[in-house]
Amino acid sequence: MRRLLGRFLEAAGAGPPMEAADGDQAIALFKPGGFDLVICDVNIPKRDGFEVMREIRKQDADVPIIVITTEAGEEMARRARKAGANEYLVKPFDVEARQKLLSFCQLAV
Repeated sequence: MRRLLGRFLEAAGAGPPMEAADGDQAIALFKPGGFDLVICDVNIPKRDGFEVMREIRKQDADVPIIVITTEAGEEMARRARKAGANEYLVKPFDVEARQKLLSFCQLAV
């Protein structure tokens, strides 16, 4: 999924994405001011997306974070926002979700 999403964003004009295979790697790769946008899945190995977002927010309060998940619902959206997400998208992505991703990319660069 992350490779497909990366190709989609590159085709839309975003720079090449940096990918992490798990939560630990995501936190290790993140550098404050080094990213225009963070896209994080909730269900990832080692540390869940909520932990990753909280750690990123400790390091950088301003970087936009989009969380993606297969779980729809107000409770999941509330948890994502509490952890630091600016936007919450449910997989599989519909046209509206893809448009939100493109809008965030355009704002970030």
